[in-house]
Amino acid sequence: MIEISFGKLVLLALVALIVLGPEKLPGAARTAGALLRRVRNGWDSVRAEVERELEVEEIKRVAREAAARAEAAQSELKESVQQVRQPMEEAAETLKSAAAPVSLPTTEEMPPQAQASLPLGDPPAAVEAKEPAHGGH
Repeated sequence: MIEISFGKLVLLALVALIVLGPEKLPGAARTAGALLRRVRNGWDSVRAEVERELEVEEIKRVAREAAARAEAAQSELKESVQQVRQPMEEAAETLKSAAAPVSLPTTEEMPPQAQASLPLGDPPAAVEAKEPAHGGH
């Protein structure tokens, strides 16, 4: 603000004493002091408001940077998940194709050498069908 040295202050007081006289000088000094106080308070409030605005802008900037970092981390996570998911899906498809039901050939479809190596008797399906039910005996 305005810098007034002690010498300038004494000179100002002498000029005020000569111009105003000893009767009006105390009232003028009070009025000047009140005016100076109001100017300082106004200046301090403006400075505080500017500082608050700067803090708000800083907070907004930090929030934008944090949001950008979060979006980058999210996209990186999505890429990592996709890199893991793709081989897992391929492995699941391989397992599905490997686990497909295998149909065994019937005795009619077997070559005669294979039929000769089968045990004598009924095939297992026929044995199960011939067994009586154990229901109320």
